[in-house]
Amino acid sequence: METHTNRRFGGIARLYGEHGLHALQHAHVCVVGVGGVGSWAVEALARSGVGKLTLIDLDNIAESNVNRQIHALTADFGKAKVTALRERIAQINPACQVVEIEDFVDEGNLAELFRLPFDFVIDAIDQVRIKTAMAAHFVRHKQPFIVSGGAGGQRNPALIATADLSQTTHDPLLSNLRYTLRKKHGFPREGKMRVPCVYSREQITPPQIAQACDAPRGSLKAEDRMNAPQGLSCAGYGASMLVTASFGLHCATAAIEHIVRRG
Repeated sequence: METHTNRRFGGIARLYGEHGLHALQHAHVCVVGVGGVGSWAVEALARSGVGKLTLIDLDNIAESNVNRQIHALTADFGKAKVTALRERIAQINPACQVVEIEDFVDEGNLAELFRLPFDFVIDAIDQVRIKTAMAAHFVRHKQPFIVSGGAGGQRNPALIATADLSQTTHDPLLSNLRYTLRKKHGFPREGKMRVPCVYSREQITPPQIAQACDAPRGSLKAEDRMNAPQGLSCAGYGASMLVTASFGLHCATAAIEHIVRRG
């Protein structure tokens, strides 16, 4: 290892071994959605020495993101989330290559965005239609991935777990995903679906107060606002970084363990 790598990531090598760090340094991970869950996953991957990250998100940082997103700082309000994270990663690991894709994934660009395989993909969006399309594509093409369930309306990170989609509970977002994959994509109604997920067993707490969103009205497509069960806008469930960050760290754990195990 180079000297700066010894200093920055020696702890990773001592934990996962030299072979593990080498695998991480040569891995390419894609994170789709870099908000309340995805931004923390990116932070963990960067601090674990992952060598290349592709970040996909069209949203900009807003004041209403401060409670749950790691890149939401006063100086960066209005900045593209993928850009803010690229700048942050450069301070963590200058050797990490970051590909910014300032766009939403949809059925029209999904095949092109994932034309070449990644070592791992983290789905950290909360739009059911696109989650469904991505999961079906990833299973069909044997792309290693994990899906984040809804992180809104929850307070207790100790209840977060990882399981196959067929076994998840208490999550309306994943329930909808499961139903749609079975109905429209022929996924099995019995047994495992081969869709790994991060979810919480906690009962969702409904919003305690009504609050208008201060994000620009044009910052999200109307269909994305309507189809986001946990609220891409701040009109949805309340959220705490205690939970959203834990979801992100669970997702990053799945990516890191897969990369190290595969070598």
